[in-house]
Order: sequence, then structure tokens, then C-alpha cells
Amino acid sequence: MFVDVAVIEVHAGTGGSGAEAFRREMGVPRGGPSGGDGGRGGDVIVRADKQLSTLLDYRYQRHYRAERGQHGMGKNRTGKDGASLVLRVPPGTTIIDDETGVVLGELLEDGEEIVVARGGRGGRGNAAFATPTRRSPRYWEPGEEGEERRIRLELKLIADVGLVGQPNAGKSTFLAAVSAARPKIADYPFTTLQPNLGVVELPGPRTFVIADIPGIIEGAHEGRGLGLRFLRHIERTRTLAYLIPVDVGDPQAEYELLREELRSYSSDLAEKPHCVVLTKTDLLAPDEAPPELEAPDAWGVYAVSAVARRGLPELLEDLWSHVREAIEEAWEEEPQPETYRP
Repeated sequence: MFVDVAVIEVHAGTGGSGAEAFRREMGVPRGGPSGGDGGRGGDVIVRADKQLSTLLDYRYQRHYRAERGQHGMGKNRTGKDGASLVLRVPPGTTIIDDETGVVLGELLEDGEEIVVARGGRGGRGNAAFATPTRRSPRYWEPGEEGEERRIRLELKLIADVGLVGQPNAGKSTFLAAVSAARPKIADYPFTTLQPNLGVVELPGPRTFVIADIPGIIEGAHEGRGLGLRFLRHIERTRTLAYLIPVDVGDPQAEYELLREELRSYSSDLAEKPHCVVLTKTDLLAPDEAPPELEAPDAWGVYAVSAVARRGLPELLEDLWSHVREAIEEAWEEEPQPETYRP
């Protein structure tokens, strides 16, 4: 089951209380206070793990609590710190404070982590309050409560190319033809019920990842169909491919519809570089040309047949070139560490 949104409540550990104690040793009269401090409560940490692909683990359990710190003890012994709780999520997960809507962070790389709730500080024991004029204090501090927070986990798949199209546009067939992915393929609408990822391997070796999301229909930005829920999964792609079957009534109108739906959902998504792919050309007669389509904003228009595997090599090479170009541009825009020069 593919789960890409989960709301959970996290509770960091409470700090241990300080101790009230006095030294009792033979030959040491009035040994003075010896109550140790309490240990710190454990944090709640969210960590990216590339072994995971969905948020399914958080569908059935809502509350997560880190370990509390142990209380201080006599002989100036500090209580043990509580163990932190690590919640593992797939790379590409965004953590949001569900009450305020504030984005706490994004985990994009394997091993990245963020503390979403900090454990409480341990209380001081009576030894910490001893002064030259107050040598036998009989009070101590309780431990602080750990932070509590309701957080929303949203998974956005990390892919290089996103496939956009209406139901039965041939996206799943295309993905199966160019990668090792095996999405369900059928001739009825909304065969794809969840996003699928496929890795394309070119000679070199060169690889990039393609994301196939459920079909987008008119009114998707208003909640119709399945596409709206999964559009977030192509927000991180570097380029888009609009797939339009040649047997559709008006390819130009379908292209404009897809552009408008993405624009209504997110202007940033609509402005992403894209190409247009006319699919199912095997349905055309041998001497029939693909339909004309005007796409001035696209960096290319291609006619392919995933079933007959026609036109795929050229398209994949161009997709790779634009993915590499986007990666290089992103690298140049990032601030690079200064090189030390004596």
C-alpha cells in the first residue's frame, strides 16, 4: 500500500528530577549535600532512510514517545539521559507542524535527520544549590517536560522526469518500456492508482528516474480524479513530459488542458521545463503522419510507440541531456565552499 501522508503526535522525554541527599561517611561529619542532577529526556528525531518508499508504518500508530531521563541519585550521581527516538521516513519527506503549518524541514538525502521535539532538561539536585552561607539545602528541581508536537509527514517522490497525462495516455506502458518498472497496465481509466518510479539506464552508464502519477482530468486542481492528490510527487522533478495519445480527438486541446491544470495547481510546476510526447503512434496507418501540435514553451515534441519501441532512444537521450543540464544549473546556483588560498 502506498501511503504518502501521515499525521502523528510526538512526545519528547521528560527530564529526570534532581535528588535530595546528604553524604553519610564514617569520619566525615556533616558531609554536606550530595544529590545529583536528573538526566535529560530523549529527543524525537526524524531520519531519512533510503530503504523505505512509503509512510505506511505511520498509518497504524499515531503516538510516539521518547524515553524520559532518570532521576538524580545520592553521591552526586547524575541520572542517565533518556534514549532518543528515531523515526525513519523515505527520502523526499517534508515535516510540517500540523497546528501552525510551519515547515520544520525536508529530508532529501539518505541519513539526513531533523529533531522535531527536544527532550526536557534534567532538574538540579540539592548539591547544586549549596553555597558558603547555605550549606545544607533541602530542595531540588523537577525535570522539565519534553516538547510535544503534532506533525504532518508528506512524501514527495524524488525523480528526474515526471510523466503528465490524462488516464490511458500510455504513461504506464511508456514507463514499463523504458525501465524495469512493472506498473499495472489496462485499457480502463485510472488503472494507475498510485505513483510509480522507474530507473532508466542508458549506455555510459547513465541513469535517471522517471515518475508516473495517476492520470490528470479536467478539474483535477479542484479535487476531481486522482491526479490532484499525487501532483506533489512531480514538484521535485527536473523536467516534465506531457504524454498525449495520437488517437485522442484534439491533441492540441488536451495539451492545453494539462497545462492549465498544472498551472491552477502550482505556477512553479507549470513553469518547469517540459517536452511533449505523442504516444501510441502504432495505431496510425503506415503512411499516416502524427498530428500537428503547437507547443512553443516545450523544448521538444516527439512521436513514439512504447509497444513497438519506436522513437524511444532519441527521446531518452534528450531527456538525459535536459536532466544533466538542470543538475549542473542547480549546482552552479548553490553557494560553493571557498577554497583556502595561503
